[in-house]
Amino acid sequence: MAIVRNLGRRDYETVWRAMSRYTDLRDENSADEIWCVEHQPVFTQGQAGKAEHLLNTGDIPVVQVDRGGQVTYHGPGQLVVYPLLDLRRAKIGVRDLVTALEKATVAMLATFGIAAAPRADAPGVYLLEGPRSGNKIASIGLRVRRGCSFHGIAINIDMDLAPFLRINPCGYAGMQMVQMVELLPQVPTWKQVAENFVRELLCTLELPPAEWQPLEENVLAQLSAEQQELSNG
Repeated sequence: MAIVRNLGRRDYETVWRAMSRYTDLRDENSADEIWCVEHQPVFTQGQAGKAEHLLNTGDIPVVQVDRGGQVTYHGPGQLVVYPLLDLRRAKIGVRDLVTALEKATVAMLATFGIAAAPRADAPGVYLLEGPRSGNKIASIGLRVRRGCSFHGIAINIDMDLAPFLRINPCGYAGMQMVQMVELLPQVPTWKQVAENFVRELLCTLELPPAEWQPLEENVLAQLSAEQQELSNG
Protein backbone atom coordinates (compact mmCIF):
# COMPACT_ATOMS: atom_id res chain seq x y z
CA MET A 1 0.00 0.00 0.00
CA ALA A 2 1.28 3.44 -0.92
CA ILE A 3 1.55 6.21 1.66
CA VAL A 4 0.27 9.65 0.71
CA ARG A 5 1.57 12.73 2.50
CA ASN A 6 0.27 16.28 2.54
CA LEU A 7 3.39 18.42 2.95
CA GLY A 8 1.50 21.71 2.92
CA ARG A 9 3.39 24.76 1.61
CA ARG A 10 7.15 24.24 1.39
CA ASP A 11 10.16 25.77 -0.29
CA TYR A 12 11.13 23.83 -3.39
CA GLU A 13 14.74 22.92 -2.63
CA THR A 14 14.00 21.30 0.74
CA VAL A 15 11.43 18.98 -0.83
CA TRP A 16 13.58 18.27 -3.87
CA ARG A 17 16.55 17.25 -1.71
CA ALA A 18 14.31 15.13 0.52
CA MET A 19 12.67 13.17 -2.29
CA SER A 20 16.04 12.66 -3.95
CA ARG A 21 17.49 11.28 -0.73
CA TYR A 22 14.45 9.06 -0.13
CA THR A 23 14.94 7.61 -3.61
CA ASP A 24 18.61 6.87 -2.92
CA LEU A 25 17.98 5.27 0.47
CA ARG A 26 15.02 3.08 -0.39
CA ASP A 27 15.27 -0.67 -1.03
CA GLU A 28 12.97 -3.35 -2.41
CA ASN A 29 10.94 -3.31 0.80
CA SER A 30 10.47 0.45 1.06
CA ALA A 31 6.96 1.79 0.79
CA ASP A 32 5.91 3.76 -2.25
CA GLU A 33 5.01 7.32 -1.29
CA ILE A 34 3.08 10.11 -2.98
CA TRP A 35 3.90 13.61 -1.78
CA CYS A 36 1.38 16.41 -2.31
CA VAL A 37 2.81 19.88 -1.83
CA GLU A 38 2.37 23.56 -2.60
CA HIS A 39 5.58 25.48 -3.27
CA GLN A 40 6.77 28.99 -2.60
CA PRO A 41 7.35 30.89 -5.90
CA VAL A 42 10.17 29.31 -7.90
CA PHE A 43 11.21 28.58 -11.48
CA THR A 44 12.70 25.13 -12.01
CA GLN A 45 14.86 24.36 -15.03
CA GLY A 46 15.09 20.72 -16.14
CA GLN A 47 18.17 18.89 -17.36
CA ALA A 48 17.49 19.77 -20.99
CA GLY A 49 16.65 23.36 -20.09
CA LYS A 50 17.90 26.16 -22.34
CA ALA A 51 18.74 29.62 -21.06
CA GLU A 52 16.75 31.32 -23.82
CA HIS A 53 13.52 30.05 -22.27
CA LEU A 54 14.18 32.21 -19.18
CA LEU A 55 12.87 35.57 -20.36
CA ASN A 56 12.67 37.82 -17.31
CA THR A 57 12.76 35.86 -14.07
CA GLY A 58 13.14 38.96 -11.89
CA ASP A 59 13.01 38.31 -8.15
CA ILE A 60 11.79 34.71 -8.44
CA PRO A 61 14.65 32.22 -7.92
CA VAL A 62 15.64 29.75 -10.64
CA VAL A 63 16.65 26.26 -9.52
CA GLN A 64 18.52 23.89 -11.85
CA VAL A 65 17.08 20.43 -11.20
CA ASP A 66 17.59 16.84 -12.30
CA ARG A 67 14.18 16.15 -13.82
CA GLY A 68 13.37 15.94 -17.50
CA GLY A 69 11.88 18.81 -19.44
CA GLN A 70 12.46 22.53 -19.67
CA VAL A 71 11.52 25.41 -17.38
CA THR A 72 8.28 25.75 -15.41
CA TYR A 73 6.91 27.77 -12.53
CA HIS A 74 5.63 26.62 -9.13
CA GLY A 75 3.77 28.82 -6.70
CA PRO A 76 1.00 28.99 -4.09
CA GLY A 77 -2.36 27.78 -5.39
CA GLN A 78 -0.82 24.99 -7.47
CA LEU A 79 -0.97 21.29 -6.60
CA VAL A 80 2.38 19.56 -7.09
CA VAL A 81 2.39 15.77 -6.74
CA TYR A 82 5.56 13.72 -6.48
CA PRO A 83 5.03 9.95 -7.02
CA LEU A 84 7.94 8.18 -5.32
CA LEU A 85 7.32 4.76 -6.82
CA ASP A 86 9.37 1.61 -7.31
CA LEU A 87 8.60 1.21 -11.00
CA ARG A 88 10.39 -2.12 -11.34
CA ARG A 89 8.44 -3.65 -8.47
CA ALA A 90 5.15 -2.36 -9.87
CA LYS A 91 6.13 -3.34 -13.42
CA ILE A 92 5.47 0.21 -14.62
CA GLY A 93 7.47 1.81 -17.43
CA VAL A 94 8.36 5.50 -17.49
CA ARG A 95 5.99 6.12 -20.38
CA ASP A 96 3.28 4.27 -18.44
CA LEU A 97 3.76 6.62 -15.50
CA VAL A 98 3.58 9.74 -17.69
CA THR A 99 0.39 8.41 -19.28
CA ALA A 100 -1.07 7.58 -15.85
CA LEU A 101 -0.35 11.09 -14.56
CA GLU A 102 -2.06 12.56 -17.62
CA LYS A 103 -5.06 10.23 -17.39
CA ALA A 104 -5.47 10.86 -13.66
CA THR A 105 -5.46 14.60 -14.27
CA VAL A 106 -8.05 14.31 -17.04
CA ALA A 107 -10.25 12.13 -14.82
CA MET A 108 -9.87 14.45 -11.82
CA LEU A 109 -10.74 17.51 -13.89
CA ALA A 110 -13.78 15.70 -15.30
CA THR A 111 -15.14 15.27 -11.77
CA PHE A 112 -15.32 19.08 -11.64
CA GLY A 113 -16.82 19.38 -15.12
CA ILE A 114 -13.62 20.41 -16.94
CA ALA A 115 -12.87 18.69 -20.26
CA ALA A 116 -9.15 18.21 -20.91
CA ALA A 117 -6.75 15.83 -22.66
CA PRO A 118 -3.03 15.15 -23.18
CA ARG A 119 -1.19 15.98 -26.39
CA ALA A 120 0.98 13.58 -28.37
CA ASP A 121 3.64 16.20 -29.07
CA ALA A 122 4.02 17.72 -25.59
CA PRO A 123 3.59 16.04 -22.18
CA GLY A 124 0.98 17.56 -19.90
CA VAL A 125 -2.75 18.21 -19.95
CA TYR A 126 -4.60 20.82 -22.04
CA LEU A 127 -8.16 22.16 -22.17
CA LEU A 128 -10.44 20.72 -24.83
CA GLU A 129 -13.35 23.17 -24.85
CA GLY A 130 -14.26 26.83 -24.58
CA PRO A 131 -12.34 30.03 -25.34
CA ARG A 132 -9.28 28.71 -23.49
CA SER A 133 -9.17 25.46 -25.48
CA GLY A 134 -5.57 24.37 -26.02
CA ASN A 135 -4.28 26.17 -22.92
CA LYS A 136 -2.15 24.10 -20.57
CA ILE A 137 -3.45 23.29 -17.08
CA ALA A 138 -0.92 20.68 -15.91
CA SER A 139 2.81 20.14 -16.50
CA ILE A 140 4.89 16.97 -16.06
CA GLY A 141 8.58 16.46 -15.39
CA LEU A 142 9.99 13.18 -14.05
CA ARG A 143 13.27 11.56 -13.07
CA VAL A 144 13.91 7.83 -12.63
CA ARG A 145 16.91 6.60 -10.64
CA ARG A 146 17.62 3.03 -9.55
CA GLY A 147 14.28 2.03 -11.06
CA CYS A 148 12.36 4.50 -8.87
CA SER A 149 10.56 7.68 -9.84
CA PHE A 150 10.59 11.14 -8.33
CA HIS A 151 9.61 14.67 -9.39
CA GLY A 152 6.10 14.62 -10.90
CA ILE A 153 3.19 16.80 -11.99
CA ALA A 154 1.97 20.34 -11.28
CA ILE A 155 -1.73 21.21 -11.63
CA ASN A 156 -2.88 24.84 -11.69
CA ILE A 157 -5.78 25.44 -9.31
CA ASP A 158 -5.98 29.04 -8.07
CA MET A 159 -2.66 30.82 -8.45
CA ASP A 160 -0.94 33.85 -9.92
CA LEU A 161 -0.21 32.87 -13.53
CA ALA A 162 1.75 36.06 -14.29
CA PRO A 163 5.18 34.45 -13.62
CA PHE A 164 4.56 32.07 -16.53
CA LEU A 165 4.87 35.16 -18.77
CA ARG A 166 8.49 35.51 -17.63
CA ILE A 167 9.43 32.18 -19.24
CA ASN A 168 8.62 30.00 -22.22
CA PRO A 169 6.67 27.38 -20.26
CA CYS A 170 8.09 23.91 -20.86
CA GLY A 171 10.19 25.39 -23.65
CA TYR A 172 7.27 26.56 -25.81
CA ALA A 173 7.25 30.24 -26.70
CA GLY A 174 3.76 31.70 -26.32
CA MET A 175 2.40 28.70 -24.42
CA GLN A 176 -0.76 29.87 -22.64
CA MET A 177 -1.42 28.54 -19.16
CA VAL A 178 -4.82 28.24 -17.49
CA GLN A 179 -6.12 27.26 -14.06
CA MET A 180 -9.21 25.71 -12.54
CA VAL A 181 -10.44 28.94 -10.93
CA GLU A 182 -10.95 30.47 -14.38
CA LEU A 183 -13.22 27.62 -15.46
CA LEU A 184 -15.50 27.01 -12.48
CA PRO A 185 -18.13 29.08 -10.65
CA GLN A 186 -16.75 27.76 -7.37
CA VAL A 187 -13.16 26.58 -7.17
CA PRO A 188 -12.50 23.40 -5.15
CA THR A 189 -10.06 23.49 -2.28
CA TRP A 190 -6.46 22.43 -2.77
CA LYS A 191 -7.13 19.41 -0.54
CA GLN A 192 -10.16 18.34 -2.59
CA VAL A 193 -8.13 18.46 -5.79
CA ALA A 194 -5.26 16.54 -4.16
CA GLU A 195 -7.51 13.80 -2.81
CA ASN A 196 -9.36 13.40 -6.12
CA PHE A 197 -6.14 13.32 -8.11
CA VAL A 198 -4.43 10.74 -5.89
CA ARG A 199 -7.49 8.50 -6.01
CA GLU A 200 -7.56 8.66 -9.81
CA LEU A 201 -3.81 8.06 -10.07
CA LEU A 202 -3.88 4.94 -7.91
CA CYS A 203 -6.86 3.64 -9.90
CA THR A 204 -5.10 4.30 -13.21
CA LEU A 205 -1.94 2.52 -12.01
CA GLU A 206 -4.05 -0.32 -10.59
CA LEU A 207 -2.53 0.20 -7.15
CA PRO A 208 -4.47 -0.37 -3.92
CA PRO A 209 -5.99 2.56 -2.01
CA ALA A 210 -3.42 4.62 -0.16
CA GLU A 211 -3.19 5.73 3.44
CA TRP A 212 -2.74 9.44 4.12
CA GLN A 213 -0.11 10.08 6.75
CA PRO A 214 1.68 13.21 7.95
CA LEU A 215 5.36 13.60 7.19
CA GLU A 216 7.29 14.26 10.37
CA GLU A 217 9.18 17.54 10.21
CA ASN A 218 12.42 16.00 11.48
CA VAL A 219 12.32 13.31 8.77
CA LEU A 220 11.92 15.87 5.98
CA ALA A 221 14.66 18.07 7.43
CA GLN A 222 17.05 15.13 7.87
CA LEU A 223 16.55 13.81 4.34
CA SER A 224 17.06 17.29 2.91
CA ALA A 225 20.19 17.94 4.99
CA GLU A 226 21.75 14.58 4.07
CA GLN A 227 21.21 15.22 0.37
CA GLN A 228 22.68 18.70 0.62
CA GLU A 229 25.77 17.32 2.33
CA LEU A 230 26.19 14.76 -0.43
CA SER A 231 25.83 17.46 -3.10
CA ASN A 232 28.36 19.69 -1.37
CA GLY A 233 30.75 16.83 -0.84
